[in-house]
Amino acid sequence: MTQLGKLMQQFDLPDGFSRSNLPSVRFFKAEQSIPRCPLVYDPGICIVAQGKKIGYLGGKSFPYDANNYLVTSVTMPFECETFATPEEPVLGIYIEIDLPLLHELIAQLGENHPSASRGDSAVPCAIGPAVLEPEMSEAVARLLKCLQSKTESRILGPGLLREILYRTLGGQQAPVLYALASHNGHFARVARALKLIQNDYAENLDVESLAQQANMSTSAFHRAFKEVTADSPLQYLKKIRLSKARDFIVQQGMKAYVAADKVGYESASQFSREFKRYFGQSPAEMVRESQTA
Repeated sequence: MTQLGKLMQQFDLPDGFSRSNLPSVRFFKAEQSIPRCPLVYDPGICIVAQGKKIGYLGGKSFPYDANNYLVTSVTMPFECETFATPEEPVLGIYIEIDLPLLHELIAQLGENHPSASRGDSAVPCAIGPAVLEPEMSEAVARLLKCLQSKTESRILGPGLLREILYRTLGGQQAPVLYALASHNGHFARVARALKLIQNDYAENLDVESLAQQANMSTSAFHRAFKEVTADSPLQYLKKIRLSKARDFIVQQGMKAYVAADKVGYESASQFSREFKRYFGQSPAEMVRESQTA
């Protein structure tokens, strides 16, 4: 067992996500394997201390486990498979990316820092793994020790989060973070459109209006959007709407037709068809499964 795994076992964690002593850090635990299924990650750094997950996006797969952490630079729908048992559960932490801190660190590192120019000139994908280097692992270990105390979390926590983000800027996913912090690059423009979709997903959005908001031609926007998310703008919008509806139905007990209307569907039957196609279950089947879990 890794050092991070041993430290994670010192926390009495429930299954699923749970809060830590820092608002921007959450623990997660899974005692059972979970088949490949759709989910949505917000911008953050996902560090698995024990166990294994595999992400799937755009025909590609990527592991995140005790040797590889995951960086998500924008809100991303993708599919994930979890490998766990009660004896060896998946244990880890999820750290939200602090955009003001990211800008501050990049300004201090400078545009000529080696991490700023890694890779080619293509627009980077918004999500991907990076090798958990010893320096990163040591910083995470110090954070886990710190999180055992409310006082240390308050006093030492911000500095440790700063170090972890700094280490991430020296890792394999640094280019996407630099692209996110850029004000005028194609990635940053797509990121602004993604933010608009997050806020206004129930509105009648179309590719032309999103491209206009990004200050790009429709063709250039569509191409860059797919490079960032592996989806077309309308596919991405549909996944966000369906994921929001799932949360309304399962977590808030909302009726399916009400959730459909709330996320922007005009046809309840179309919503039900697309929901089952995406999640592999009807809303009613998903509710029954969640109630018996």
